[in-house]
Amino acid sequence: MKKINLPHDVDDIIGKLNEHGYEAYAVGGCIRDAVLGVTPEDWDITTSALPEQVKHIFKKTIDTGLKHGTVTVLMKHTPYEITTYRIDGAYENHRKPKDVAFTSDIVDDLRRRDFTMNAMAYNEKDGLVDVFSGIEDINNKVIRCVGNPKERFNEDALRMLRAVRFCAKLGFKIDAETEAAIIESASLIKNISGERIHMEMTKTLISNNPHFIEKLTTLGLMTYIIPEFMNNVGVEQNNKHHIYTVDQHTYEAIKNVEAKEALRWAMLLHDIGKGYCKTIDYEGVGHFYGHPKISSNIAKEVLNRLRFDNKTTSDILKLIDHHDYRIEPEMKQVRKAINKIGEELFEDYIKVQRADIQAQNPIYHNEHFHRLDQVLSCYKKIIESKQCTSLRDLQINGKDLTTMGLQQGKTIGLILNKLLDMVIEEPTYNNKEWLLKTALQLSKENC
Repeated sequence: MKKINLPHDVDDIIGKLNEHGYEAYAVGGCIRDAVLGVTPEDWDITTSALPEQVKHIFKKTIDTGLKHGTVTVLMKHTPYEITTYRIDGAYENHRKPKDVAFTSDIVDDLRRRDFTMNAMAYNEKDGLVDVFSGIEDINNKVIRCVGNPKERFNEDALRMLRAVRFCAKLGFKIDAETEAAIIESASLIKNISGERIHMEMTKTLISNNPHFIEKLTTLGLMTYIIPEFMNNVGVEQNNKHHIYTVDQHTYEAIKNVEAKEALRWAMLLHDIGKGYCKTIDYEGVGHFYGHPKISSNIAKEVLNRLRFDNKTTSDILKLIDHHDYRIEPEMKQVRKAINKIGEELFEDYIKVQRADIQAQNPIYHNEHFHRLDQVLSCYKKIIESKQCTSLRDLQINGKDLTTMGLQQGKTIGLILNKLLDMVIEEPTYNNKEWLLKTALQLSKENC
């Protein structure tokens, strides 16, 4: 085992605790990352010192979670969590221990952790404490629970999603006994809040292996998290444009889009409605009429259930609504599409379509990609030349119309939208003089 270079502050904290007669180690995910050659995002420290003893040693502390033994120490304004060795008591709702008991044995503390690779501790004096063979599992690229996996998942059901997330993040496989325990314990995920599930799934989706999200299906978790998705599993598309079942197409599409939350979730849910609207024509060809709207409606329920914020929900739903919206590479059509989708989402719309095509029959890739490249070129010309595609780009607004003598109300909105349609058809119309003259004429015609 090579030496781990602890940050100066971490080494200093451990040293001060040692000086006062207490054991202390960097522990958990930071040690896992250091072993893997990844710079840890943060460093956690575990110690035999009780919280009040930690507070006595360090000048600047924050009472983060005294009940569970955690004190945050500030070193040059950087926070470090220091937690007393502990044994977890009975867990509540398959998520959090109701209470903890402090212990003086580091092994007791490591025993309560989720996976062997996260149950290692290190300090300069003692080196690596690895009583559960975390290094061996890392070398073998295996995710394995500490102790009995059924007990670990019964304590905290979120650990099942964490196992999948670590698989995706690290490219590891799940140990057979751990995997069997997930399958047997899958229904416990119902006890976990939507927010927590959302966070774990997003971490899986934005990893380098987002298609590992399929494990939620094979391990039985998806049945309880997004049961609507199960209607698509194994569904053949019976169409020359497709070579995958609906669910396999979805996993392929996720791999081919940028690692942004909204984009990856849009690809996960873009065809979720297909399993509800499949038809076969007299020639044996499969069709999924209206599936974008059906998918969007289902996705809205899923995103609300998983407590997505309003902005992210809106973006994902708009991308799903338009993922099958085909436009030709003509300036007028692209301006209309920008107006329909929104300038801020248009490039993401192109990325979604590209990922969707990438997961279809490769025979048709080139023609579809060529069209998308041309559409994107039109879009860039429109943006560079500042052509009008929305009401905010019009050279007049409602105030200008009221100044002309029009009464505020629905009529003004109708006139502005008619003017926008005209300007999208012909960009040179977007000048104040022409717009005001045309607005006056429209008002006389009562729209």
